[in-house]
Amino acid sequence: MAVSDLPMPSVGAASGLAPRPMKFVLNWGRRYSLWVFNFGLACCAVEFVATSMNRHDFIRFGVDPFAEGPRRADLMIVSGTVTDKMAPAVKRLYDQMPDPKYVISFGACSNSGGPYWDSYCVTKGVDQIIPVDVYVPGCPPRPEALLHGIMKLQERIVGAPLALEEES
Repeated sequence: MAVSDLPMPSVGAASGLAPRPMKFVLNWGRRYSLWVFNFGLACCAVEFVATSMNRHDFIRFGVDPFAEGPRRADLMIVSGTVTDKMAPAVKRLYDQMPDPKYVISFGACSNSGGPYWDSYCVTKGVDQIIPVDVYVPGCPPRPEALLHGIMKLQERIVGAPLALEEES
């Protein structure tokens, strides 16, 4: 008998009462333990690295900037120009991330193509490839803008439904 053939355990008789406290505890943990998979493609990646340094230090917000790979990350920060040749790699790495997964589009080039939007080989925004949760504008955006984007994502995570609520 394979593991996938086993019946899924249910929450039990108190399933009507359990999701609200579970939602709070699980989303609180997700909010303050974001592991970042940085997909730095251009000059915005330098600003991302500046955000992780001592002066701005986004680790104090519960963000670990250096996950070992996409399978250990739950936040992808796409910073820089996404070309049509690079787009399949972005999609493949996004698909390898475990659920729940979040995406921040960092900079004008990843938001909309930036100054290169009219080129034949530039993707007109990373949101055409993968779903984006937060957009951080600028060319290049300041580290404070990324901190603001992370805080907006954390606010969004707090109100996110759990898988138990989505199924019912």
